Amino acid sequence: CVAAYMYWASGSLVTTFSGTLIILTIILASILFAQGVAAWLGIQLSTPAANAPTMILTLAIADAIHIFASYFQHSQLGKSRREAILESMRINYQPVFLTSITTVIGFLSLNSSDSPPFRDLGNIVAIGVAVAWLFSITLLPALMQLLPMPVHVRQTSDQTGPVRFANFVIRRARVLLPLSIVVMAICISFLPKNELNDVWYEYFDESMTQRQAVEFTQDHLTGMQQIQFVFKAEREGGVSDPQFLQGLEQAANWLREQPETIHVATFTDIMKRLNKNMHGDDPAYDRLPDDAQLAAQYLLLYEMSLPFGLDLNNQIDLNKSSTRLILTVGRVPTAELLALEARANQWFSENLPHLSISHGSGSNIMFAHIGQSNIRSMLEGTFGALVLISIVLALSLRSVAYGALAMLPNLLPALIGFGLWGLTVGQIGLGLSVVFGMTLGIVVDYTVHFLSKFLRATREHNYTTEQGIRYAFSTVGVALVVTTFILCANFAVLTLSDFSLNADMGLMTAVTIVIALAVDFLFVPPLLIYLLKRRDGKKTAAAQAQESTVVPEKPALVAPTLDFPGTPSRSSTPTKEGYVTCE
Repeated sequence: CVAAYMYWASGSLVTTFSGTLIILTIILASILFAQGVAAWLGIQLSTPAANAPTMILTLAIADAIHIFASYFQHSQLGKSRREAILESMRINYQPVFLTSITTVIGFLSLNSSDSPPFRDLGNIVAIGVAVAWLFSITLLPALMQLLPMPVHVRQTSDQTGPVRFANFVIRRARVLLPLSIVVMAICISFLPKNELNDVWYEYFDESMTQRQAVEFTQDHLTGMQQIQFVFKAEREGGVSDPQFLQGLEQAANWLREQPETIHVATFTDIMKRLNKNMHGDDPAYDRLPDDAQLAAQYLLLYEMSLPFGLDLNNQIDLNKSSTRLILTVGRVPTAELLALEARANQWFSENLPHLSISHGSGSNIMFAHIGQSNIRSMLEGTFGALVLISIVLALSLRSVAYGALAMLPNLLPALIGFGLWGLTVGQIGLGLSVVFGMTLGIVVDYTVHFLSKFLRATREHNYTTEQGIRYAFSTVGVALVVTTFILCANFAVLTLSDFSLNADMGLMTAVTIVIALAVDFLFVPPLLIYLLKRRDGKKTAAAQAQESTVVPEKPALVAPTLDFPGTPSRSSTPTKEGYVTCE
């Protein structure tokens, strides 16, 4: 993709080879530097952190593409290589710096995640992005000056593709603005349809043996999702207390009545069977013992009759002071699993207040709570990153209004993307919980590059809003399209993973990036036209008023030259009073 863009923009195979080699150098240097620093800091590679090189590669290309795009444009205008490089660095230094620092802030927001591997991913990518910026403003222009970079000069036209598209957006601004708002509102309305679903075995693709084994077990044997509750007695050996056993039995019977339940494993089942066995298997004694000493004797007799290693330590502790109840459920989403746990805790507190019962535990509950807690913590981290990015943009763009305006197209893509996800999939896991903060730092690049070019046109060249939009599209439009294609292609590679944490994260990020381009091309320009139409009206009125009040300059009074026959020519000059003196 990079090579194709190089050839299209320069028309030279030499420049295509040199430009691709330069970008590959920047990419490799950034990745190796980031991975080296990560190893020095003791960061270990995990499944999420292993995606860091792909993300660094993608973001490093974005910086280089914008610098090359401006270089090609100025070279085609006839400027020398040095002049084109200097001009490209001049107009791209601030946007590239802003995009890099906002991307770093976005990925550093992953440190608010409750999952250490995602924190490692954010830190490694943040280091790589910072180094990629440093190499882009130092190593990249130096290599562009040293390597052969011929550019075929083309005849410039006012009706290039970006300009034609800008004219279309300007003409249809009154239609595009309300239409885009309605479409975005409809997409965002599906956001509540997303539900938390973080079942560990569903992380694996259906083609993997782990997933197949689990699904076979669930379909033909039993469920794989469990919730464990620990019941604590007041004293050592208290598990034989009849009152304690009665409360444990009530809890087990209530759980068996729940629709999600497949099986309940509890210590009272063993005691009931022992009581029945010790009375000649009389069905009338299929109940709990009424005496604590009798129950303790049953328990001692049972444990002594078991082979070595097959005692009841998997259900009761060594002091016989607590026991656990194991609830096995079928295929239920994470939200329903958490709801069942909450329902059970509430019933225990209302009906068994005399017993000390822990909250539900187990791998499924752990993943469910981690996903829920991670979403909450990531929202907090994203909000902090949003505040920092807003401050950076306001200071850099020298306008609080433009800083606030820039955040609107940065938030909308993620909201729209999750809305579409709720409409099509509807399930959010641990991998998707970090996408909001991660994409926030990426999609800021689009807005920063577009607004920086727009503000340069309106401030340096005193262009109107429409002229500034045409200028922004003509200077950065192609680069944004190419960058979007590259970003999507790289993140789409993650969708080939058999691990859903990577696949869902890659797919959602790619979708969000495409939406960001559409928002910046179809929503931001009409919004600028609507918000700045008063300013343009005042500017036009002021210009007209200035033209109408300008007094035409009084022509200088020049005396005619008087030539008489037979006499030398005479020259005359006007005096301050307007009279003529003749010499």
